[in-house]
Amino acid sequence: MDLLDTFFNVPILIRTFPLLLAGLAVTIQIGVTSIIAGLVLGLFLSLVRLYGPRAVVLLARLYIDIFRSIPLLVLLIVVYYALPFVGIRLSPFLSAVVALTLVSGAYTAEIFRAGIEAIPAGQFEASRALGLGYRDMMVDVILPQAVKIVIPPLTNNCINVMKDTALASVVAMPDLLKQATQAQALAANPSPLIGAALIYLAFLWPLVALVSRFERRMGQGAR
Repeated sequence: MDLLDTFFNVPILIRTFPLLLAGLAVTIQIGVTSIIAGLVLGLFLSLVRLYGPRAVVLLARLYIDIFRSIPLLVLLIVVYYALPFVGIRLSPFLSAVVALTLVSGAYTAEIFRAGIEAIPAGQFEASRALGLGYRDMMVDVILPQAVKIVIPPLTNNCINVMKDTALASVVAMPDLLKQATQAQALAANPSPLIGAALIYLAFLWPLVALVSRFERRMGQGAR
């Protein structure tokens, strides 16, 4: 059996392609849900860390430091396999989303914090001089400017979340990697794994190119 028959067996790829597409749909569901939840959590944590009472700021910093340090695989196993021992039983889908959200939220919080701190102090002073309250200042003045700054790193983080969805296979979630692994076992051939890798590449490459484009535009704007 040569290299092509072993890793690029076209008949096997064609036969398992529907399974891989079904797994891709699950991967997208997990990824999009986790990204949205992580953005909300990250924005909340960044605002709390910047403007909350001292005790709450310390809790937010502790959360961010802890969940940036825990390997996602370990957290996923804890959420799915350990929580039932304390009476909390989550489905594989919800376990994957919770674990990804907790980690993504910690990284997103730091991205938002850096973006808000990059806004010139004069913008805050001008907002107060106009009599804007905290909410109006953040919604109308600060956050729109901060979002422009953090788009490239946020997009990078979203790409990482989509890649990390592959770990959902650990909790028997039928994502793209899980379907490819099962197809590999059924076909006794690793071609489905190569097919899954190509699907990941085709799906994520445009996002990577988009990040590069944003970074170039930001660099040109800065100059």
